Amino acid sequence: MHLKLPPAVVWVLAAVFMLGLDRFLPFGEFDFTGRIYFIYLFLILGGAIGLVAVIQFVRKQTTVDPTKPETVSKLVINGLYRFTRNPMYLGLLLVLLAWGVYLGNAFNTLIAAGFVSYMNKFQIQPEEEALAKTFGSEYAAYLKDVRRWF
Repeated sequence: MHLKLPPAVVWVLAAVFMLGLDRFLPFGEFDFTGRIYFIYLFLILGGAIGLVAVIQFVRKQTTVDPTKPETVSKLVINGLYRFTRNPMYLGLLLVLLAWGVYLGNAFNTLIAAGFVSYMNKFQIQPEEEALAKTFGSEYAAYLKDVRRWF
């Protein structure tokens, strides 16, 4: 299994599909009191989680390029990576959910679920295979201790 599209491209496509679904699906619209607070919460959490995750990689002086997981030089397992193996992707998902809540169409959750499914199969699994080859038993132990998403 090889990487198909960079995660940022997958994320943009999902956001565009959400917009299209919102514009062309005549049902599924929702609104609720406090919706704007959920939007801000998901947006701020997603942005902060993604930014902190990138900063951790930069501080460890390892690549943040998700298209070349075999070039990673150090295993990052502290900070946010103690709680989730993929905080950068979790950050993207939370911002995507903020977008979905902003658009207000319940069916956008299906696209967010599709984003997770695609990322698991075509991005995360190849990354995990490359990391297992590079870091061996240390990475295997990490896989047992930390969940993939949250």
